[in-house]
Amino acid sequence: MAGGASGSLRRGRRRFGLLAALLACGGLLLAGWFAGFLWFVGKLPGEVAEPLRRTDAIVVLTGGSGRVRRGLDLLADKRAAKLFVSGVYRGVDVAELLRVSQRAPEELSCCVALGHEAETTHGNAIETARWVRDNGFTSLRLVTAAYHMPRSMLEFRRLMPGVEIVPHPVFPEHVKQNDWWRWPGSTYLLLGEYTKYLVAVVRVAVTPVPADSDS
Repeated sequence: MAGGASGSLRRGRRRFGLLAALLACGGLLLAGWFAGFLWFVGKLPGEVAEPLRRTDAIVVLTGGSGRVRRGLDLLADKRAAKLFVSGVYRGVDVAELLRVSQRAPEELSCCVALGHEAETTHGNAIETARWVRDNGFTSLRLVTAAYHMPRSMLEFRRLMPGVEIVPHPVFPEHVKQNDWWRWPGSTYLLLGEYTKYLVAVVRVAVTPVPADSDS
């Protein structure tokens, strides 16, 4: 009986040790993930670094408030000669986009192009790279939300290494970037974007660059 009790005790200790090791590893991974999240939030742009710089084109990624209107403002201010809006709903044309944005069609319609194929940030980069290549552009100003900029720049730089990309962040009012921990909605959004960013980093690291990307 004593031997059986001793064996059970040893097995119990081994199981406890294994569980403790797994918990410790999980804790380290969680701590690393959260430290990375704090780094990610801290690196988000807080202002437009080069607001007056001119580029060949302006590219707007749909999906958030204020992006298209800001892109049209930049085009009207002659920050570039052309504007490309990526990820537009199928069936929406330039005239409709300008009407919704409260712009007169005759003012800017000649200089706006739309992309209807993209449904993800990776898709935005693919269809923008094709448009940039077809037009022979070598620089662009990228307009998207500040929290979305790191992932967008990662995707765009990968597919357009020979193109100079100037980030132009937009700051949606509903995203409390500076004190996100006080706002559950902002916390949830930033955590989700950080996770998507990590997934994009891994995918970029393990998949080859498409053969038809800019070089």
